[in-house]
Amino acid sequence: MDNKPGFQGPHRPGGAGGGNNRPPYRGAPRKEEPYAVNERIRAREVRLVGDNVENGIYSIHEALKIAEEHELDLVEISPNAAPPVCKVLDYQKFLYQQKKRLKEQKAKSTKVVVKEIRFGPQTDDHDYNFKLKHAQGFLKEGAKVKAYVFFRGRSILFKEQGEVLLLRFANDLEELGKLEQMPVLEGKRMTIMLSPKKK
Repeated sequence: MDNKPGFQGPHRPGGAGGGNNRPPYRGAPRKEEPYAVNERIRAREVRLVGDNVENGIYSIHEALKIAEEHELDLVEISPNAAPPVCKVLDYQKFLYQQKKRLKEQKAKSTKVVVKEIRFGPQTDDHDYNFKLKHAQGFLKEGAKVKAYVFFRGRSILFKEQGEVLLLRFANDLEELGKLEQMPVLEGKRMTIMLSPKKK
């Protein structure tokens, strides 16, 4: 006979009468499952928290029984605590809300793209206009623009020219970009940062 036993999980003490057979969460154990649920919780006792239960420390049997009475799942939300912290809730709904929250957080923390534009202290008009067009495109796309003048060797003597150039650049882009900081000299670089204006 080829009777392979299925996954039983830890034995529930006091399960006489078959009254503890309602497994609300029916998903098979998977490696990527983020939380231990119901019979997959290995601790002997847990700390129950939440609005729908009396908070405190319970044996795993008592905690599972409380979850069953509520027709919900026992979910281990903090496995490293002593004892582990569990909540009684609808696991599928809980996972859905977690995913939704993560999605919202990602949407809020959209990655800010910063494009760099480099000038020399004595940039001619042709080169300046070419770089100005690029900056306009970047700002329209929603990227920040970090423009800087790089001073090589004795060209640091022209730092006033570099400052005038950067302020002119910011002024030419004022319809699309907001100047976040005035020109700042850091080592051999004088930098400004422009952020796109909200439409």
